[in-house]
Amino acid sequence: MHLILTGATGLVGSSVLEAMIRAKDVTKISVLSRRPIPFVEDAKNPKVNVIIHRDFQKYDANLLSQLSGAQGCVWALGISQTKVGKDDYVKITKDYSLAAAESFTALGEADRPFRFIYVSGEGATQEPGRFSAIFARVKGETEQSLADLTASSQGRLQADSVRPGFVDASQHDSIKPYIPNPGFLYNAGVGVLGPVIRNVMVGQHSPTPMLGSFLTEMAMGTKDSSLQSSGAVRLGPSWIVPNVAIRKAMGLKA
Repeated sequence: MHLILTGATGLVGSSVLEAMIRAKDVTKISVLSRRPIPFVEDAKNPKVNVIIHRDFQKYDANLLSQLSGAQGCVWALGISQTKVGKDDYVKITKDYSLAAAESFTALGEADRPFRFIYVSGEGATQEPGRFSAIFARVKGETEQSLADLTASSQGRLQADSVRPGFVDASQHDSIKPYIPNPGFLYNAGVGVLGPVIRNVMVGQHSPTPMLGSFLTEMAMGTKDSSLQSSGAVRLGPSWIVPNVAIRKAMGLKA
């Protein structure tokens, strides 16, 4: 199976890349990135192909030909709302995702829809309140727009959204050299809150080995049968998978 990945230099993307490499049924991985990826260079795995792509709002015929045969994508490209202004946050979080999903629909078929797995986050909502954070509003809008694209695709696209909670790589030594350092304040906060979430608020805990595997399996289409029973909910034809449902689907306590 041929899968696409974005955001491979980030925390979630690194965990997905490792999971895709380990997945025996994944025979080709096309990674879209603005720059070379140290993880890939060190892994030296022949099934990984990095495609340098500068504009995530455009997908021309040449690029789509390189992605021919792909059956799914994990869209892990994103940025914190604290690192950019509102306009750039909307562009990166929403516009890039929708442009890709719309373009990748051409890779699907009526009897085999292209699977687009959007990495959203806990707190995303389609019903934002007056004091909702920007990320909650924009990610919720993106989830809705992806569901609308799915509905209008004539069966060629299945776009689902996954909402991780506290993404934790503390026990994932193999990806630690490749993930960005979020800075002193974030690390200090994790040092205080991390043990509480891991041991008390377990439903909000997203250890990266679990999360990378789950997202990979979603892109492969092998988790469909367990989503509803795990607590995923429908948004039109799309699935919204909260963190509790991720954990249950992967056999972890929620």
